[in-house]
Amino acid sequence: MNRWKWLLVSSVLSASSAAAEVLELEKDELTLGFIKLTDMAPLAVAYEKGFFEDEGLFVTLQAQANWKVLLDGVIDGQLDGAHMLAGQPLAATIGYGTKAHIVTPFSMDLNGNAITVSNDVWEQMKPHIPVAADGRPQHPISASALAPVVEAFRDRGEPFNMGMVFPVSTHNYELRYWLAAGGLQPGYYAPHDVSGQIGADVFLSVTPPPQMPSTMEAGTIAGYCVGEPWNQQAVFKGIGVPVVTDYELWKNNPEKVFGISAEFAKANPNTTIALTKALIRAAIWLDEEDNVNRPEAVDILSWPEYVGADAEVIANSMTGTFEYETGDIRDLPDFNVFFRYNATYPYYSDAIWYLTQMRRWGQIAEAKPDAWFFETAKSVYRPDIYLQAARMLVDEEKAREADFPWDSDGFKSPTPASDVIDGIGYDGRTPNAYLERLPIGLKGSETVTGSEILN
Repeated sequence: MNRWKWLLVSSVLSASSAAAEVLELEKDELTLGFIKLTDMAPLAVAYEKGFFEDEGLFVTLQAQANWKVLLDGVIDGQLDGAHMLAGQPLAATIGYGTKAHIVTPFSMDLNGNAITVSNDVWEQMKPHIPVAADGRPQHPISASALAPVVEAFRDRGEPFNMGMVFPVSTHNYELRYWLAAGGLQPGYYAPHDVSGQIGADVFLSVTPPPQMPSTMEAGTIAGYCVGEPWNQQAVFKGIGVPVVTDYELWKNNPEKVFGISAEFAKANPNTTIALTKALIRAAIWLDEEDNVNRPEAVDILSWPEYVGADAEVIANSMTGTFEYETGDIRDLPDFNVFFRYNATYPYYSDAIWYLTQMRRWGQIAEAKPDAWFFETAKSVYRPDIYLQAARMLVDEEKAREADFPWDSDGFKSPTPASDVIDGIGYDGRTPNAYLERLPIGLKGSETVTGSEILN
Protein backbone atom coordinates (compact mmCIF):
# COMPACT_ATOMS: atom_id res chain seq x y z
CA MET A 1 0.00 0.00 0.00
CA ASN A 2 1.59 3.32 -1.04
CA ARG A 3 1.91 6.32 1.30
CA TRP A 4 -1.11 8.28 0.00
CA LYS A 5 -3.40 5.25 0.04
CA TRP A 6 -2.31 4.44 3.63
CA LEU A 7 -3.05 8.02 4.76
CA LEU A 8 -6.51 7.98 3.19
CA VAL A 9 -7.49 4.60 4.64
CA SER A 10 -6.14 5.43 8.10
CA SER A 11 -8.12 8.69 8.13
CA VAL A 12 -11.33 6.83 7.37
CA LEU A 13 -10.69 4.15 9.99
CA SER A 14 -9.95 6.71 12.68
CA ALA A 15 -13.13 8.63 11.84
CA SER A 16 -15.40 5.57 11.76
CA SER A 17 -15.29 4.94 15.50
CA ALA A 18 -16.79 8.38 16.12
CA ALA A 19 -19.12 8.29 13.15
CA ALA A 20 -22.27 7.72 15.17
CA GLU A 21 -21.57 10.79 17.29
CA VAL A 22 -23.14 14.15 16.49
CA LEU A 23 -20.58 16.56 15.11
CA GLU A 24 -19.96 19.62 17.26
CA LEU A 25 -20.01 22.33 14.63
CA GLU A 26 -17.56 25.18 14.91
CA LYS A 27 -19.80 27.34 12.71
CA ASP A 28 -23.42 26.58 11.86
CA GLU A 29 -24.53 29.69 9.92
CA LEU A 30 -22.96 29.69 6.46
CA THR A 31 -23.19 31.68 3.24
CA LEU A 32 -22.34 29.72 0.07
CA GLY A 33 -21.93 31.15 -3.43
CA PHE A 34 -22.77 29.82 -6.86
CA ILE A 35 -23.05 30.80 -10.53
CA LYS A 36 -26.35 30.28 -12.36
CA LEU A 37 -25.56 26.96 -14.03
CA THR A 38 -27.32 23.61 -13.74
CA ASP A 39 -24.27 22.02 -12.14
CA MET A 40 -24.85 24.07 -9.00
CA ALA A 41 -27.66 21.54 -8.40
CA PRO A 42 -26.08 19.80 -5.36
CA LEU A 43 -26.20 23.09 -3.45
CA ALA A 44 -29.83 23.80 -4.35
CA VAL A 45 -30.88 20.22 -3.59
CA ALA A 46 -29.01 20.10 -0.26
CA TYR A 47 -30.88 23.26 0.72
CA GLU A 48 -34.35 22.43 -0.60
CA LYS A 49 -34.38 18.79 0.56
CA GLY A 50 -33.19 19.68 4.06
CA PHE A 51 -29.81 17.94 3.90
CA PHE A 52 -27.96 21.00 5.25
CA GLU A 53 -30.44 21.27 8.12
CA ASP A 54 -30.02 17.56 8.90
CA GLU A 55 -26.37 18.36 9.59
CA GLY A 56 -27.25 21.31 11.83
CA LEU A 57 -26.27 23.85 9.17
CA PHE A 58 -28.22 27.03 8.46
CA VAL A 59 -27.21 27.95 4.95
CA THR A 60 -27.82 30.98 2.76
CA LEU A 61 -27.18 30.46 -0.97
CA GLN A 62 -26.15 33.53 -2.96
CA ALA A 63 -25.83 33.81 -6.75
CA GLN A 64 -22.62 35.61 -7.77
CA ALA A 65 -22.08 37.97 -10.71
CA ASN A 66 -19.09 36.11 -12.13
CA TRP A 67 -16.35 33.65 -11.22
CA LYS A 68 -13.86 36.30 -10.07
CA VAL A 69 -16.35 37.85 -7.67
CA LEU A 70 -17.16 34.38 -6.37
CA LEU A 71 -13.51 33.46 -5.76
CA ASP A 72 -12.78 36.80 -4.10
CA GLY A 73 -15.77 36.24 -1.81
CA VAL A 74 -14.35 32.93 -0.58
CA ILE A 75 -10.89 34.41 -0.13
CA ASP A 76 -12.02 37.45 1.87
CA GLY A 77 -14.53 35.47 3.94
CA GLN A 78 -17.76 36.99 2.63
CA LEU A 79 -18.55 33.48 1.40
CA ASP A 80 -17.81 30.40 3.50
CA GLY A 81 -17.59 28.23 0.40
CA ALA A 82 -18.76 28.06 -3.19
CA HIS A 83 -19.54 26.14 -6.35
CA MET A 84 -16.26 26.67 -8.21
CA LEU A 85 -14.50 26.03 -11.47
CA ALA A 86 -12.12 23.17 -10.78
CA GLY A 87 -9.22 25.28 -11.98
CA GLN A 88 -9.88 28.05 -9.47
CA PRO A 89 -8.61 26.37 -6.27
CA LEU A 90 -5.57 25.08 -8.16
CA ALA A 91 -4.74 28.40 -9.84
CA ALA A 92 -5.17 30.35 -6.61
CA THR A 93 -3.02 27.91 -4.64
CA ILE A 94 -0.13 28.13 -7.13
CA GLY A 95 -0.56 31.92 -7.39
CA TYR A 96 -1.84 32.24 -10.94
CA GLY A 97 -4.02 35.34 -10.94
CA THR A 98 -4.89 35.48 -7.24
CA LYS A 99 -2.79 33.92 -4.49
CA ALA A 100 -4.73 32.01 -1.84
CA HIS A 101 -4.80 28.45 -0.58
CA ILE A 102 -8.18 26.97 -1.56
CA VAL A 103 -9.11 23.32 -1.02
CA THR A 104 -11.89 21.06 -2.21
CA PRO A 105 -13.32 18.10 -0.30
CA PHE A 106 -16.04 17.45 -2.89
CA SER A 107 -16.25 17.30 -6.70
CA MET A 108 -19.65 18.45 -7.88
CA ASP A 109 -20.19 16.63 -11.18
CA LEU A 110 -18.93 15.05 -14.39
CA ASN A 111 -19.56 16.36 -17.91
CA GLY A 112 -22.25 19.04 -18.38
CA ASN A 113 -20.64 21.39 -20.95
CA ALA A 114 -20.84 21.85 -24.71
CA ILE A 115 -19.40 23.96 -27.50
CA THR A 116 -21.92 25.98 -29.52
CA VAL A 117 -21.45 27.92 -32.76
CA SER A 118 -23.67 30.50 -34.44
CA ASN A 119 -26.10 29.43 -37.16
CA ASP A 120 -23.93 31.11 -39.82
CA VAL A 121 -20.77 29.28 -38.70
CA TRP A 122 -22.72 26.02 -38.48
CA GLU A 123 -23.89 26.33 -42.10
CA GLN A 124 -20.28 26.88 -43.19
CA MET A 125 -19.14 23.85 -41.17
CA LYS A 126 -21.78 21.42 -42.40
CA PRO A 127 -20.19 20.60 -45.80
CA HIS A 128 -17.13 19.34 -43.89
CA ILE A 129 -19.04 17.12 -41.44
CA PRO A 130 -19.70 13.43 -42.23
CA VAL A 131 -23.33 12.34 -42.05
CA ALA A 132 -24.73 9.14 -40.57
CA ALA A 133 -27.03 6.71 -42.36
CA ASP A 134 -30.07 8.66 -41.16
CA GLY A 135 -28.74 11.86 -42.74
CA ARG A 136 -27.93 13.58 -39.45
CA PRO A 137 -24.43 14.91 -38.66
CA GLN A 138 -22.13 12.26 -37.31
CA HIS A 139 -20.93 12.91 -33.77
CA PRO A 140 -18.48 13.68 -32.29
CA ILE A 141 -17.79 16.59 -34.64
CA SER A 142 -14.11 17.44 -35.02
CA ALA A 143 -12.83 21.02 -35.00
CA SER A 144 -11.22 20.15 -38.34
CA ALA A 145 -14.67 20.99 -39.76
CA LEU A 146 -14.25 24.47 -38.31
CA ALA A 147 -10.78 25.00 -39.80
CA PRO A 148 -12.02 26.08 -43.29
CA VAL A 149 -14.35 28.59 -41.65
CA VAL A 150 -11.52 30.06 -39.60
CA GLU A 151 -9.39 30.24 -42.75
CA ALA A 152 -12.17 32.09 -44.58
CA PHE A 153 -12.35 34.63 -41.76
CA ARG A 154 -8.57 35.05 -41.91
CA ASP A 155 -8.66 35.58 -45.68
CA ARG A 156 -11.15 38.41 -45.13
CA GLY A 157 -8.92 39.90 -42.44
CA GLU A 158 -11.43 39.11 -39.70
CA PRO A 159 -10.54 37.51 -36.35
CA PHE A 160 -12.47 34.38 -35.39
CA ASN A 161 -13.63 35.01 -31.82
CA MET A 162 -15.06 32.52 -29.35
CA GLY A 163 -16.12 32.81 -25.74
CA MET A 164 -15.27 30.86 -22.61
CA VAL A 165 -16.16 31.67 -19.02
CA PHE A 166 -12.82 32.21 -17.23
CA PRO A 167 -9.09 31.75 -17.95
CA VAL A 168 -8.81 28.75 -15.59
CA SER A 169 -12.22 27.27 -16.38
CA THR A 170 -12.87 23.78 -17.64
CA HIS A 171 -14.58 25.51 -20.56
CA ASN A 172 -11.38 27.28 -21.59
CA TYR A 173 -9.41 24.04 -21.48
CA GLU A 174 -12.14 22.01 -23.22
CA LEU A 175 -12.51 24.56 -26.00
CA ARG A 176 -8.74 24.66 -26.43
CA TYR A 177 -8.59 20.86 -26.40
CA TRP A 178 -11.24 20.57 -29.10
CA LEU A 179 -9.62 23.23 -31.32
CA ALA A 180 -6.14 21.73 -30.95
CA ALA A 181 -7.43 18.21 -31.64
CA GLY A 182 -8.76 19.58 -34.94
CA GLY A 183 -5.47 21.25 -35.84
CA LEU A 184 -6.35 24.81 -34.77
CA GLN A 185 -4.10 26.85 -32.48
CA PRO A 186 -6.05 28.44 -29.60
CA GLY A 187 -3.09 30.57 -28.46
CA TYR A 188 -0.73 30.75 -25.49
CA TYR A 189 -0.46 32.64 -22.22
CA ALA A 190 2.81 34.10 -20.98
CA PRO A 191 3.90 36.22 -18.01
CA HIS A 192 4.20 39.21 -20.35
CA ASP A 193 0.84 38.60 -22.05
CA VAL A 194 -2.07 37.01 -20.18
CA SER A 195 -4.56 37.36 -23.04
CA GLY A 196 -4.07 33.71 -24.01
CA GLN A 197 -4.02 34.76 -27.66
CA ILE A 198 -0.31 34.54 -28.52
CA GLY A 199 -0.04 32.79 -31.91
CA ALA A 200 -3.77 32.03 -32.00
CA ASP A 201 -5.85 30.94 -34.99
CA VAL A 202 -8.99 31.28 -32.84
CA PHE A 203 -9.19 34.12 -30.32
CA LEU A 204 -10.75 33.17 -26.98
CA SER A 205 -12.09 35.70 -24.50
CA VAL A 206 -14.11 35.68 -21.27
CA THR A 207 -17.91 36.01 -21.33
CA PRO A 208 -20.12 35.33 -18.26
CA PRO A 209 -22.22 32.17 -18.80
CA PRO A 210 -25.72 33.73 -18.86
CA GLN A 211 -24.52 36.30 -21.42
CA MET A 212 -23.14 33.76 -23.89
CA PRO A 213 -26.22 33.44 -26.14
CA SER A 214 -26.88 37.18 -26.41
CA THR A 215 -23.18 37.94 -27.02
CA MET A 216 -23.13 35.42 -29.87
CA GLU A 217 -26.43 36.72 -31.24
CA ALA A 218 -24.91 40.22 -31.32
CA GLY A 219 -22.02 38.89 -33.43
CA THR A 220 -19.29 39.68 -30.90
CA ILE A 221 -18.34 35.99 -30.74
CA ALA A 222 -18.92 33.23 -33.30
CA GLY A 223 -19.30 30.49 -30.70
CA TYR A 224 -18.59 29.54 -27.13
CA CYS A 225 -18.01 26.78 -24.59
CA VAL A 226 -20.23 26.88 -21.52
CA GLY A 227 -22.25 24.76 -19.13
CA GLU A 228 -25.98 24.28 -19.26
CA PRO A 229 -28.53 25.64 -19.78
CA TRP A 230 -26.77 28.16 -22.02
CA ASN A 231 -26.08 25.79 -24.95
CA GLN A 232 -29.66 24.57 -25.05
CA GLN A 233 -30.80 28.17 -24.72
CA ALA A 234 -29.14 28.91 -28.07
CA VAL A 235 -31.11 26.04 -29.64
CA PHE A 236 -34.40 27.23 -28.13
CA LYS A 237 -33.74 30.80 -29.29
CA GLY A 238 -32.82 29.54 -32.77
CA ILE A 239 -29.48 31.35 -32.81
CA GLY A 240 -26.92 28.54 -32.59
CA VAL A 241 -26.03 24.86 -32.70
CA PRO A 242 -24.06 22.87 -30.10
CA VAL A 243 -21.48 20.94 -32.10
CA VAL A 244 -19.89 18.79 -29.41
CA THR A 245 -20.45 18.00 -25.73
CA ASP A 246 -17.64 17.52 -23.26
CA TYR A 247 -18.86 13.93 -22.80
CA GLU A 248 -17.84 13.45 -26.45
CA LEU A 249 -14.56 15.26 -25.90
CA TRP A 250 -13.58 13.18 -22.87
CA LYS A 251 -16.07 10.66 -21.51
CA ASN A 252 -16.96 11.40 -17.87
CA ASN A 253 -14.54 14.25 -17.47
CA PRO A 254 -14.42 16.14 -14.13
CA GLU A 255 -16.24 19.44 -13.90
CA LYS A 256 -17.00 21.80 -10.97
CA VAL A 257 -15.85 21.47 -7.36
CA PHE A 258 -16.97 22.81 -4.00
CA GLY A 259 -14.24 25.15 -2.78
CA ILE A 260 -13.38 26.50 0.68
CA SER A 261 -10.31 28.26 1.98
CA ALA A 262 -7.69 26.09 3.65
CA GLU A 263 -8.04 28.44 6.62
CA PHE A 264 -11.77 27.69 6.87
CA ALA A 265 -11.17 23.93 6.66
CA LYS A 266 -8.53 24.11 9.41
CA ALA A 267 -10.61 26.30 11.72
CA ASN A 268 -13.87 24.42 11.09
CA PRO A 269 -13.07 20.73 10.54
CA ASN A 270 -16.42 19.40 11.75
CA THR A 271 -18.38 22.01 9.80
CA THR A 272 -16.40 21.03 6.69
CA ILE A 273 -17.31 17.36 7.18
CA ALA A 274 -20.96 18.30 7.75
CA LEU A 275 -21.03 20.35 4.54
CA THR A 276 -19.50 17.47 2.62
CA LYS A 277 -22.04 15.02 4.05
CA ALA A 278 -24.95 17.21 2.93
CA LEU A 279 -23.51 17.62 -0.57
CA ILE A 280 -22.88 13.88 -0.95
CA ARG A 281 -26.52 13.20 -0.01
CA ALA A 282 -27.67 15.76 -2.59
CA ALA A 283 -25.56 14.11 -5.29
CA ILE A 284 -26.96 10.69 -4.41
CA TRP A 285 -30.51 12.10 -4.63
CA LEU A 286 -29.81 13.63 -8.05
CA ASP A 287 -28.64 10.34 -9.59
CA GLU A 288 -30.55 7.69 -7.67
CA GLU A 289 -32.81 5.15 -9.41
CA ASP A 290 -31.68 6.15 -12.92
CA ASN A 291 -32.31 9.85 -12.38
CA VAL A 292 -35.85 9.46 -11.07
CA ASN A 293 -35.56 12.78 -9.22
CA ARG A 294 -34.34 14.83 -12.16
CA PRO A 295 -37.76 16.33 -13.06
CA GLU A 296 -38.03 17.71 -9.52
CA ALA A 297 -34.45 18.97 -9.74
CA VAL A 298 -35.27 20.72 -13.02
CA ASP A 299 -38.18 22.49 -11.36
CA ILE A 300 -35.99 23.63 -8.46
CA LEU A 301 -33.24 24.89 -10.78
CA SER A 302 -35.73 26.86 -12.88
CA TRP A 303 -36.58 29.07 -9.89
CA PRO A 304 -35.18 32.60 -10.25
CA GLU A 305 -33.04 32.31 -7.12
CA TYR A 306 -31.09 29.44 -8.70
CA VAL A 307 -30.58 29.19 -12.50
CA GLY A 308 -33.72 31.03 -13.52
CA ALA A 309 -34.04 29.57 -17.02
CA ASP A 310 -37.18 27.93 -18.39
CA ALA A 311 -37.70 24.43 -17.01
CA GLU A 312 -38.10 23.12 -20.57
CA VAL A 313 -34.62 24.39 -21.48
CA ILE A 314 -33.02 22.92 -18.35
CA ALA A 315 -34.80 19.59 -18.83
CA ASN A 316 -33.40 19.26 -22.33
CA SER A 317 -30.01 18.25 -20.93
CA MET A 318 -30.78 17.28 -17.31
CA THR A 319 -33.18 14.43 -18.07
CA GLY A 320 -31.16 12.18 -20.36
CA THR A 321 -31.25 13.85 -23.77
CA PHE A 322 -29.39 16.61 -25.58
CA GLU A 323 -30.57 18.68 -28.55
CA TYR A 324 -28.08 19.72 -31.23
CA GLU A 325 -29.80 21.29 -34.24
CA THR A 326 -33.44 22.12 -33.62
CA GLY A 327 -35.26 18.77 -33.57
CA ASP A 328 -32.04 16.72 -33.50
CA ILE A 329 -32.59 15.30 -30.01
CA ARG A 330 -30.34 12.43 -29.00
CA ASP A 331 -30.12 10.21 -25.95
CA LEU A 332 -27.29 11.29 -23.68
CA PRO A 333 -28.08 9.84 -20.24
CA ASP A 334 -24.68 10.76 -18.79
CA PHE A 335 -24.55 14.36 -19.99
CA ASN A 336 -24.99 15.39 -16.35
CA VAL A 337 -23.57 13.03 -13.73
CA PHE A 338 -23.61 14.01 -10.07
CA PHE A 339 -22.84 10.77 -8.19
CA ARG A 340 -22.37 7.80 -10.54
CA TYR A 341 -18.82 6.73 -11.41
CA ASN A 342 -17.53 8.22 -8.12
CA ALA A 343 -18.27 11.69 -9.51
CA THR A 344 -18.08 13.35 -6.09
CA TYR A 345 -14.71 11.92 -5.03
CA PRO A 346 -11.95 14.57 -5.37
CA TYR A 347 -9.36 12.60 -7.32
CA TYR A 348 -5.78 13.85 -7.40
CA SER A 349 -5.64 12.75 -11.05
CA ASP A 350 -8.46 15.17 -11.92
CA ALA A 351 -6.51 18.03 -10.36
CA ILE A 352 -3.39 16.98 -12.25
CA TRP A 353 -5.23 17.10 -15.59
CA TYR A 354 -6.13 20.74 -14.96
CA LEU A 355 -2.53 21.48 -14.05
CA THR A 356 -1.31 19.84 -17.27
CA GLN A 357 -3.61 22.12 -19.27
CA MET A 358 -2.31 25.17 -17.42
CA ARG A 359 1.19 24.10 -18.36
CA ARG A 360 0.16 23.18 -21.92
CA TRP A 361 -1.09 26.69 -22.68
CA GLY A 362 1.53 28.68 -20.75
CA GLN A 363 -0.35 29.63 -17.58
CA ILE A 364 2.36 27.63 -15.84
CA ALA A 365 5.23 29.29 -17.64
CA GLU A 366 8.04 26.83 -16.92
CA ALA A 367 8.47 23.07 -16.78
CA LYS A 368 7.60 21.28 -13.55
CA PRO A 369 8.63 17.77 -12.49
CA ASP A 370 5.96 15.13 -12.02
CA ALA A 371 6.41 15.36 -8.25
CA TRP A 372 5.30 19.01 -8.34
CA PHE A 373 2.02 18.04 -10.01
CA PHE A 374 1.42 15.35 -7.38
CA GLU A 375 2.14 17.58 -4.39
CA THR A 376 0.09 20.49 -5.75
CA ALA A 377 -2.89 18.20 -6.32
CA LYS A 378 -2.56 16.78 -2.82
CA SER A 379 -2.49 20.25 -1.25
CA VAL A 380 -5.81 21.22 -2.89
CA TYR A 381 -7.91 18.06 -3.32
CA ARG A 382 -8.90 16.50 0.01
CA PRO A 383 -10.22 12.94 -0.38
CA ASP A 384 -9.44 12.36 3.30
CA ILE A 385 -12.22 14.79 4.30
CA TYR A 386 -14.54 13.31 1.69
CA LEU A 387 -14.07 9.77 2.96
CA GLN A 388 -14.63 10.79 6.58
CA ALA A 389 -17.96 12.32 5.53
CA ALA A 390 -18.84 9.25 3.46
CA ARG A 391 -18.02 6.89 6.34
CA MET A 392 -20.35 8.79 8.64
CA LEU A 393 -23.16 8.66 6.07
CA VAL A 394 -22.73 4.90 5.67
CA ASP A 395 -22.75 4.37 9.43
CA GLU A 396 -25.91 6.50 9.64
CA GLU A 397 -27.45 4.36 6.87
CA LYS A 398 -27.81 7.39 4.59
CA ALA A 399 -25.45 5.99 1.96
CA ARG A 400 -24.25 2.59 0.77
CA GLU A 401 -20.82 1.19 1.55
CA ALA A 402 -20.37 -0.05 -2.02
CA ASP A 403 -20.79 3.43 -3.52
CA PHE A 404 -17.44 4.83 -2.36
CA PRO A 405 -13.84 4.09 -3.43
CA TRP A 406 -12.48 3.31 0.03
CA ASP A 407 -9.25 1.73 -1.21
CA SER A 408 -8.38 4.43 -3.77
CA ASP A 409 -4.95 6.02 -3.66
CA GLY A 410 -6.46 9.18 -5.13
CA PHE A 411 -5.81 8.31 -8.76
CA LYS A 412 -8.38 7.14 -11.28
CA SER A 413 -7.57 4.33 -13.66
CA PRO A 414 -6.04 5.79 -16.82
CA THR A 415 -8.54 7.18 -19.32
CA PRO A 416 -8.40 4.96 -22.43
CA ALA A 417 -7.64 6.56 -25.77
CA SER A 418 -11.08 5.55 -27.05
CA ASP A 419 -12.73 7.86 -24.50
CA VAL A 420 -11.01 11.01 -25.78
CA ILE A 421 -11.77 12.82 -29.04
CA ASP A 422 -8.14 12.92 -30.24
CA GLY A 423 -7.37 9.32 -29.26
CA ILE A 424 -4.80 10.36 -26.65
CA GLY A 425 -5.38 8.65 -23.30
CA TYR A 426 -4.64 10.26 -19.96
CA ASP A 427 -2.86 8.89 -16.89
CA GLY A 428 -2.55 11.28 -13.95
CA ARG A 429 0.51 9.38 -12.70
CA THR A 430 2.60 10.55 -15.69
CA PRO A 431 1.76 14.23 -16.35
CA ASN A 432 4.87 15.18 -18.31
CA ALA A 433 4.69 12.09 -20.50
CA TYR A 434 1.06 13.00 -21.20
CA LEU A 435 2.04 16.53 -22.26
CA GLU A 436 4.65 15.10 -24.62
CA ARG A 437 1.94 13.18 -26.48
CA LEU A 438 -0.18 16.27 -27.21
CA PRO A 439 0.87 17.64 -30.63
CA ILE A 440 -0.12 21.27 -29.96
CA GLY A 441 0.96 22.88 -26.69
CA LEU A 442 4.02 23.43 -24.50
CA LYS A 443 6.01 20.42 -23.38
CA GLY A 444 9.33 19.68 -21.76
CA SER A 445 11.34 22.86 -21.14
CA GLU A 446 9.51 24.97 -23.73
CA THR A 447 8.56 28.53 -22.82
CA VAL A 448 6.75 31.35 -24.59
CA THR A 449 9.17 34.20 -25.26
CA GLY A 450 7.67 37.13 -27.12
CA SER A 451 5.59 35.41 -29.77
CA GLU A 452 7.89 32.39 -30.07
CA ILE A 453 8.15 28.99 -28.42
CA LEU A 454 11.69 28.37 -27.18
CA ASN A 455 13.37 25.42 -25.48
